[in-house]
Amino acid sequence: MSPLKTNWKFDVLKPGFFLVLALLLVDLSFLYYQCNSLMQKLVCLLIASYLSYLLFYKFNSLKWFSLVVLCVTFFVTYIDKKQTNFTIRPRSIIVFYPDQVEIFDDWFTVDGQAAGGKIKVSGKINSSQIKQLKLGYKVVLYNLAGDINPIAAVSNYGQFDLQRFYRSKNITQEVKLTSYKVKVEKRGLRNYLHHLRFKLKVFLQKMPPIISFFSSELILGENPSQRFQSILNNYRDLGVIHILSISGLHVGIYTLLISTCCYFFKLTQEETFVFCLIILLIGIFLSNGQVGFIRASLTYILGQLLSINKLQINKSDLLGLTSVLHLIFDPRLMMNTGAILSYILALGLGMTNHMTKFKQSFSLNNLLLPLLLFYFFQFNLLTVFFNLLIVPYFNWVVMPLTFLNLLLFSISPKCSFLIERVLKQGEKVIAQISNSKIGLLTFGKINWWQCLFLLIMTSIILIRINEKHNCQKTTKNFISCLLFTYGLIFLTIHFPLQGQVTFIDVGQGDSIFISTPFFRKVYLIDVGGKLNFNGQKINPQVNKITLPFLKAQGISKINGIFITHQDADHVGDLRPLLSQIKVKKLFIAQGLIQNPSFQKRIIGKIKKSQIRQLLAGNKVNDSQISFQTVYPFKPGIGKNEDSLSLTFKLAGKRWLFTGDLGQEGELEIINQYHLHADYFKLGHHGSRTASNKEFLKALHPERVFISAGRKNRFGHPHIETIETLQAQHIPWASTQDCGMITWTYGAFTRPKFKRFLPVIKK
Repeated sequence: MSPLKTNWKFDVLKPGFFLVLALLLVDLSFLYYQCNSLMQKLVCLLIASYLSYLLFYKFNSLKWFSLVVLCVTFFVTYIDKKQTNFTIRPRSIIVFYPDQVEIFDDWFTVDGQAAGGKIKVSGKINSSQIKQLKLGYKVVLYNLAGDINPIAAVSNYGQFDLQRFYRSKNITQEVKLTSYKVKVEKRGLRNYLHHLRFKLKVFLQKMPPIISFFSSELILGENPSQRFQSILNNYRDLGVIHILSISGLHVGIYTLLISTCCYFFKLTQEETFVFCLIILLIGIFLSNGQVGFIRASLTYILGQLLSINKLQINKSDLLGLTSVLHLIFDPRLMMNTGAILSYILALGLGMTNHMTKFKQSFSLNNLLLPLLLFYFFQFNLLTVFFNLLIVPYFNWVVMPLTFLNLLLFSISPKCSFLIERVLKQGEKVIAQISNSKIGLLTFGKINWWQCLFLLIMTSIILIRINEKHNCQKTTKNFISCLLFTYGLIFLTIHFPLQGQVTFIDVGQGDSIFISTPFFRKVYLIDVGGKLNFNGQKINPQVNKITLPFLKAQGISKINGIFITHQDADHVGDLRPLLSQIKVKKLFIAQGLIQNPSFQKRIIGKIKKSQIRQLLAGNKVNDSQISFQTVYPFKPGIGKNEDSLSLTFKLAGKRWLFTGDLGQEGELEIINQYHLHADYFKLGHHGSRTASNKEFLKALHPERVFISAGRKNRFGHPHIETIETLQAQHIPWASTQDCGMITWTYGAFTRPKFKRFLPVIKK
């Protein structure tokens, strides 16, 4: 090798180069794919400018290499084309592999491949079609009929952004098939590999439940059933969810076992590397390309290649080189929350490797904390201790028994049930600790710039602690500043200067959130719930919408819930809500407690002393708000005509809510109380059976609101209701168009309305 080439090779390995280059690419990735506001773009450009300065001045001899990498990455990103608009034509087909499909009752969901790109596919599936899927080979759907729509945008604050999740996989559309035909193809190497993965998946599902769960998580990187969501929630609430992810720990175990066997058979370093490479590639395929496993595998492969070529590189640069290659192959990598957490954790491990286990765990949790608050809104104060307790249990009990079972299950199923009993006891203890909520703090959602600032501050502190000649006084000042920032953010979230009335977008249903400023009191009117017409088991909407919304605002208890009547779209999610958050009082219309259907929703979840029954004239008084009951006038059993109706006043504005009350009930209210309301939620989701013309004239509202699902089967709001509003020149807003609708008020600000979804220009 010539001297020029030798010098160039060692220049590339100059300490810090690959780390800075990786940070620049990550920053540009955020700028291209994720920045929405002008401020976000400016911050990204500022960071990119600084990192570019470091690259082209500190690593001057590598500027051409840097430009080549940047150009390659830009080119790959450019050809990472957007999803072509898919339309159903006579010859349209959609292809997928059965190992990637999810079947729930008689409904299937899968990410399919169509002409021009990927698409989310779902639809009903019958028994004969399931039999075809169970062959395990590539499935081709043809003779298609159905509806095609863009992936729905998130419509509530704190809600998981499904649109962003699918954009990270380059999917922008979903098709709900109403009819289709299925054929199976058996040719091709890729088809055969997916067939083997499908057979493995079926094999794991035959195991006892908990062993099946851990086997699927550790080998396939997926949860085999929604019934195990509680186990995931337990690990998440204790702050140890990372041990269920296929990542560096598993790569370390696999390579250690293979290296030990190869050493026993006296194989060379190169031969050992080849065996490890094969196993890791198989692991990547089986785990369906889990980013944590790819990151750890790629780090190992690059490290070994450099070692074989006798090239030295520090751990941070090795991680940087890994992320550079990872981003070139997957430009949308940093749209994946798991990828961000994985790389930050790996970087943190390198920054804290000189610390004791306890200090390292404490430091890593602090490093990840801003991201946890940004994405999940809560953390466990005792995570460090739970890591010290649960990680050894997982490493020395769960993992060995899970992999031992893989060998024994076919030979001796009885041994599997013995292992199942051991794991069941362990998970029972973990569930008890998790259910106690000990150490769990609902902090609330922080802003992107707060997350960035806290992340940078924590990194600076860890770097300074790692320095040999560290000025302790300066480090203490940084720590004080960090703690002050966390405290200030916590106070602004938990002692807000503004109160609000929010129409939560729960689809076809009602759920209204009311809060007061500073010493915050929290109330809900109804809790939503999905109407179930076909007997399917439904994952509660409250888990996906209401609870994340509450957690995002740092709310861990509710002062009171008002239930208007028994319909599932108003009260359906009451039981799961009561199971997961503390509720001080439950207010219902008199007589509803006698309804057997309602009793099933609350039994064992709330005490009788916490339930208060109301009739017209009753009041619920709090320090900052007073609710007046204006209907019903007599006890009922929870039907629409018995709907609990409430009025209250905030910041000089009167609100009225009447549930699904019909026109006769509305006239009774107005005859009895002669009410005027500034803001009114239209009865029964804007149905023609509610919102009597005379009633609206008497109320004379400034604005009315409709809570109804998009494309709901009832056609709410009905055209007659809209015509009535237009005739009386009453402005209206619907959750169908606006998503979550929020009215804020406070001592230092003027009351104002805000819609969550942007206005669509026609």
